[in-house]
Amino acid sequence: MQMLFTKMQGNGNDFILIDESEGIAIPDEMKPEFALLYCDRRFGIGGDGVLYLSKSTKANVKMRLFQPDGSEAEMCGNGIRCLAKYAFDAGFVKDSCKVETPAGIIPVTMVYAEEEFTATVEMPEPKFDRKDIPATGEGEFKEEISGFQVYAVNTGVPHAVIFTESLDAVDVAAVAPGIRNHPTFPKGANVNFVERSGENALRIRTFERGVEEETFSCGTGATASAAVAHHIGYVGTTVNVETKGGPLTIYLENGTRMEGPATTVFFGQITF
Repeated sequence: MQMLFTKMQGNGNDFILIDESEGIAIPDEMKPEFALLYCDRRFGIGGDGVLYLSKSTKANVKMRLFQPDGSEAEMCGNGIRCLAKYAFDAGFVKDSCKVETPAGIIPVTMVYAEEEFTATVEMPEPKFDRKDIPATGEGEFKEEISGFQVYAVNTGVPHAVIFTESLDAVDVAAVAPGIRNHPTFPKGANVNFVERSGENALRIRTFERGVEEETFSCGTGATASAAVAHHIGYVGTTVNVETKGGPLTIYLENGTRMEGPATTVFFGQITF
């Protein structure tokens, strides 16, 4: 048996995309194991997750994402841009579409400018109340964890946001797991360390739940960081966010939108 796949990346956040528009390629009960095997960067293809594109009865296309630990994520900002590019290039959608995800129906607009693909994603509205993150307790989240002042918000998935004077001085691998797995987050949380780098500009590093390490970029994390920074008065409504893998622009007026690139890296074939 042979199966085609497409390797894609958005700001270095990379994915294996499986097209299931014509039928199931990997049975649902095998999707977690497939992610465990093929996201491995030494013994598999390598990736921060496996994206599945399929038909939808509620939107133009449907997206599911299985992460390297086998868990399924509710939403992924960089992943949805990659999936939208694939759908656009394949002729499944035009320059605007709606994508069904476990976090809801997500509208996306796309454009090619001098062969560079850019997508603008209408992100889920940031939720600051603890019950919506989810986090224990009541009201908005702001408390000390592991010696850091932590804010939290849900932008499709749970995010902890920590502001620091020097992003490069943070040992993300050492510090983030304790926050990601803290009992106050019953479903865990992605962890973002954020430095204010200028007027309406942030630099961030993100430790991703499910990947269980720092990734080059996280779209929902960039959105979460900008949303918290705006919420506490650090930035305005248009925020330039520099991730390890490149820039994203977050718009926080008249809804919440994320703008960034997506790239097709290569096509491949798996033989079972």
